[in-house]
Amino acid sequence: NHPNLPLRQKYRVLYMIHQAELFEKFLHTKYVGQKRFSLEGGETLIPILDAIVEKGPSLGVKEFILGMAHRGRLNVLANTLRKPFEEIFNEFEDMYLPESTRDGDGDVKYHMGFSADIKTNDGGSVHLSLAANPSHLEAVNPVVEGRVRAKQRKHGDTERGSGVPLLIHGDAAMAGQGIVMETMNLANLHGYRTGGTVHI
Repeated sequence: NHPNLPLRQKYRVLYMIHQAELFEKFLHTKYVGQKRFSLEGGETLIPILDAIVEKGPSLGVKEFILGMAHRGRLNVLANTLRKPFEEIFNEFEDMYLPESTRDGDGDVKYHMGFSADIKTNDGGSVHLSLAANPSHLEAVNPVVEGRVRAKQRKHGDTERGSGVPLLIHGDAAMAGQGIVMETMNLANLHGYRTGGTVHI
């Protein structure tokens, strides 16, 4: 399993891993002792998400709705959804922004969501939303599926291809957390279909 990537793409992957690593090192140095859930050891998540987001618009995807637990959430916000660093660091400094500028219920920083329109390298555009979630780690999974299904219905997307749910699981979640299997059991029920889910 050795994909033959063009040199330009190899540089992009290296750059994304480097950005993820730098972000974690900065947080670890600047905010020592602050509660956070580091992506350390899993930095390849960032180039994986980048590749999915870059490919999406050419396949007709207009929106990805992401659901994930806490580990790596701040890194995904910074490097995939491109949430301004200023906003992320203000949350560390307890300088919260007005309620109207956030997605979530004013909870701690690693529970909050965010959304943004992302321009891709080929000139396309895709909307990304990271769902806010509580401490019950993967309780967000069926919420993400429901949001995608609702948006598909609202936009008349009977082909179920313009909105894609993207769920990021912890290392033991597939076998260890019942809600993952319960969510997957909804996949073939007519009223709950979303056209497929990307699982990482």
